Amino acid sequence: MKTLTSLVALTFAAAPAMAQETVAISPGPASAAETRALEQLSRIRIFDDGGPQLNAVIAVNPDAPDEARAAESAGLPLGGRTVLIKDNIETRELPTTAGSLALAANRTGRDAPLVAGIRASGGVILGKANLSEWANIRDNASTSGWSAVGGLTRNPHAIDRNSCGSSSGSGAAVAAGFAWAAIGTETNGSITCPASINGVVGFKPTVGFVSRTHVVPISSTQDTAGPMTRDVASAAMLMNAISGSDPADDATTEADARKVDFTAGLENASLAGVRIGVMRNQVGNRDDVEAVFNQALTDMETAGAELVDIAFDIDSEVYGASFTVLLFELREEMGKYLRSLPGDGLPRSLADLIAFNEANADAEMRWFGQGIFQTAERTTDREAYETARSKAIRIAGKETIDALLAQYNVQFLVAPTRGPAWVSDLVVGDNFNGSIGFGTPPAVAGYPHLTVPMGHIEGLPVGLSIIGAKWQDHAVLKAGRAYEKARTAQLPVPTFTRWQPAR
Repeated sequence: MKTLTSLVALTFAAAPAMAQETVAISPGPASAAETRALEQLSRIRIFDDGGPQLNAVIAVNPDAPDEARAAESAGLPLGGRTVLIKDNIETRELPTTAGSLALAANRTGRDAPLVAGIRASGGVILGKANLSEWANIRDNASTSGWSAVGGLTRNPHAIDRNSCGSSSGSGAAVAAGFAWAAIGTETNGSITCPASINGVVGFKPTVGFVSRTHVVPISSTQDTAGPMTRDVASAAMLMNAISGSDPADDATTEADARKVDFTAGLENASLAGVRIGVMRNQVGNRDDVEAVFNQALTDMETAGAELVDIAFDIDSEVYGASFTVLLFELREEMGKYLRSLPGDGLPRSLADLIAFNEANADAEMRWFGQGIFQTAERTTDREAYETARSKAIRIAGKETIDALLAQYNVQFLVAPTRGPAWVSDLVVGDNFNGSIGFGTPPAVAGYPHLTVPMGHIEGLPVGLSIIGAKWQDHAVLKAGRAYEKARTAQLPVPTFTRWQPAR
């Protein structure tokens, strides 16, 4: 076992405008968890701050190795495993910026309840992950993975390719081996897309399983945090740590009653006799994506699943209704959050953020504007909002997922999550294939959605979506684990270089 006989200091350049951190380790024999944390911090220094400069991590916790050692010795469930936290979630030791210079000084000294749950379970906060600024809700012309604080997150499988958003840093960091796991947040695709494109597991739980207190908000209807990991078992371990009722978040009232041991039965999980609905219209228009998906279906069928083809297109009214909900709730929820901040000189409303961006346009709006912010500031009709909210939830839940599960007598719905990563272009913005995937219904309805790596296209990962009914999170995780065991596809390994055609 490695022995540290003197103070070891590792200095890391954090994100632009952020102070350097010094990692200090007490003398004595290094525990396994402490050694892992040191290795991960070194890996961040080599691949994130230097070399390919992935920009997946905004800041690190200098006490993480010592904390890992203490947590491991305490015998807690997570045993000193390290977790990176998306930088729209508060942790007591680091600022919470949402990627914006407007919150660069936002040191609340608070832990979000989900972070407190990780610590109580023996997890260690390794640092903060980069993200699409304001969780990609500022402007339609944004480039996913870019923030003014953290720069542009690069995909470790091909550094000229996008890492998707908004949990871009969380997905890229897990794929790059910077931490055991990361926490992302999702309003509509912000966990599942970056997980799929970076080749990791991402789980968006039922809205209401995980507290949103001290998390920079978009939508009280659709927001949730969730795990991003290398495998389904790790995601289940994190769900045990972060789920539960929170008196400050009304959406979580049922969480304690619904909570189970999410790891239970995973290793014996089976697809034998499980009826699964295959969303054929959501496979998209790429033959290569369809080929990878069909191999995943073959693997599931070989494992005993009964596949049922479904031809269905969601009522398009859900998109406009959901967007109205996001606009209205963004203005209200952002204002509530900003007014809760304990520091001086911070913005207190969405209008303050708009003004800050205008005053700091060179740094904040060089690549794209703030059109969604401006529209949200004008979206004040509560009656129209309530009508839109009712319509969106009804279409996505009762008339789509619930109806399909019942009509076809299936337990889950599956589809490709997204296509392969596109080339990042700060000038033009995102360029993803919207014909692929079925992520909007579970996002709008608040139902569980798991993505598991299912293969690759020319070295670029693609994921398999598994969607279930509300509160059926444990069943979805077990189905994902069963698929993992049955999967025959070769998964790509990050190259940390620009994309090149397969030879």
